[in-house]
Amino acid sequence: MIRLAVLDMAGTTVADDGLVELAFTEAVAQVGVAESDPAFPGMLDHVRRTMGESKISVFRTLLDDDESRAQQANAAFERAYAERVGQCTEIDGAAATIRALRDAGVKVALTTGFSETTQRQILDALGWRDLSDLTLTPAQAGRGRPHPDMVLTALLRQGIDDVREVAVVGDTAYDVRAGLRAGASVVAGVLTGAHGRGEFAEAGATHVIESIRDLPGILSTQD
Repeated sequence: MIRLAVLDMAGTTVADDGLVELAFTEAVAQVGVAESDPAFPGMLDHVRRTMGESKISVFRTLLDDDESRAQQANAAFERAYAERVGQCTEIDGAAATIRALRDAGVKVALTTGFSETTQRQILDALGWRDLSDLTLTPAQAGRGRPHPDMVLTALLRQGIDDVREVAVVGDTAYDVRAGLRAGASVVAGVLTGAHGRGEFAEAGATHVIESIRDLPGILSTQD
């Protein structure tokens, strides 16, 4: 029986209409990489492929582990995203699904690859501060996806005894890998965000669903 659902935010429960790519473009410009730079297309492709990973980790990779530039770019990314956070909207049915899960006795944790500050801004923009049982970021758990830290931290904080009682849902292969590494029995890829069926199959997802609204139907078969 599933007792905890660990749900990603952007692309899974929250629609941000391309804000990640826009904020990334502004961020790398701050460290000297303009859109006209020959390196820019490859960097943008990396960002698309690593959606779901901790953003500071992405910048470290792109900037050759130059910590000062990575921190500068990450700070610029957070500022650019925050300036437009009001554009974020709920993925249709997400809040109702979360409430239904909680009403059925399933605890819900919302996770993100963003910083705690940005996560709070998104939650405030949507009026979601009290929607879930727990919210987590990579810095609060130790490491970001594809590491299992956020899933396992959610399990510990919510007093769940068995990793098999956990479901993980996200829109990227990184979410899937994190869920599998944590030992969750349901690890679902959702088709409202960055990755598709091919990426989810390659990563080993147990389920692929059209929308977060389909999650309760899956969980009802796990009893």
